[in-house]
Amino acid sequence: QAQLVESGGGLVQPGGSLRLSCAASGIIFSINSMGWYRQAPGREREFVAAITWGGGLIGYADSVKGRFTISRDNAKNTVYLQMNSLKPEDTAVYYCVAGAHYGEYARTYTYWGQGTQVTVSS
Repeated sequence: QAQLVESGGGLVQPGGSLRLSCAASGIIFSINSMGWYRQAPGREREFVAAITWGGGLIGYADSVKGRFTISRDNAKNTVYLQMNSLKPEDTAVYYCVAGAHYGEYARTYTYWGQGTQVTVSS
């Protein structure tokens, strides 16, 4: 069993930046990719970004391309999401995910974190 612990959420003004972190522990040898999903109140969960451990595959939702950057530190078993030019519509609970495969479908990922709140508001 792998555990994922997110950090870095909070309140930021429109146009501001935040960096989310997600540290994996446990049976991490089973993990080949990690990523982020988000869910806003009253909306369905949506894919944000994903990356393979080797870095060969990286994907973003169209809504965040050019503003968000996903990266990983293999030595620390940690994935990051740098979020710039934040908009009110980015407000959501952000979930870290991990699994043996890479993709944009939620069912791809076996492990989910508890979520961290990101609020973009003036």
